[in-house]
Amino acid sequence: MTPFFSVVVSVYNKANFVEKTIASILRQSFSDFELIVVDDGSTDDSLKKLHSIEDERITIYPTKNQGVSAARNYGLSKAKCNYIALSDGDDIWLENHLSELKALIEAYPRCGIYATSYEKHFFERYVTQPKFSNVDHPFFGIVEDYFRTSLVDNILWTSAVAIPKQVINDGFVFDESIGCGEDIDLWIRIAKDYNVAFSSKPTAHKMIHSKDNHLSLTKNIPDLISILDKHERDEKNNPSLKAYLDINRFTIAMEAKIRNDFINYRKIKKEIDPKHLNQKLKLLLILPASILRLLKRLKFFLLKKRLYISPFR
Repeated sequence: MTPFFSVVVSVYNKANFVEKTIASILRQSFSDFELIVVDDGSTDDSLKKLHSIEDERITIYPTKNQGVSAARNYGLSKAKCNYIALSDGDDIWLENHLSELKALIEAYPRCGIYATSYEKHFFERYVTQPKFSNVDHPFFGIVEDYFRTSLVDNILWTSAVAIPKQVINDGFVFDESIGCGEDIDLWIRIAKDYNVAFSSKPTAHKMIHSKDNHLSLTKNIPDLISILDKHERDEKNNPSLKAYLDINRFTIAMEAKIRNDFINYRKIKKEIDPKHLNQKLKLLLILPASILRLLKRLKFFLLKKRLYISPFR
């Protein structure tokens, strides 16, 4: 009999974390799932550690390194179940994660994606809660406006979502031409066409191990600009999408300036409607690159001291 969930985990050089990730999945209170693990050509001991785990629900697929989008899509293609839950190889699920997703699916069966809330765990010693706009806590239902809700923190995060197999079969997969921000692109595409169901109950931990892990979504500026360009036509008729993309434009513009990439900085800045930025963001947008680099180092230092500061809040 086909299980309820296919769980797809993508792994690349996560030898220090993957055993804890898989253990958290196998401990789920709702156990009716298959576990598909795609190793994206790891060069460390990730694959060895995966093969040491014994559980009949696990199938491991070693592949050559092609990037996270290709690895996730390969896992999606192997999934047998009607609902597919995702996780990266270094994040942690609480025991009620799949049961909470299943409750959402049963309550709202015609949505394009299902998600639970999460906690951000910095350096395994400091925890912060994401902040969502226009969603009260507790919340369990269909989000009225996904893009408005995600202006501060995104309610959709890769390790806390489940997608119906039919939605994936309709072409909603990760864009393998994008090297960074591929998850943001997929969430935008799904949210434009489908309802988003969300539970504000945190059931997963976003594990942030270094200052370069999740602290910036701008590792590859050209890729992120291409995502903005893909949705430029739709934002003209969707004010919420325009506001959401402008917040992402701000982040990309800041990273471009920090890198002294003033061509992209000016191009992106010109496309931002200032009404979508708070006063702190407007100030940051005009500060010199040297000051921005200093502030970025200060943010990392404060995180080490267990103090999380965000200009978006």
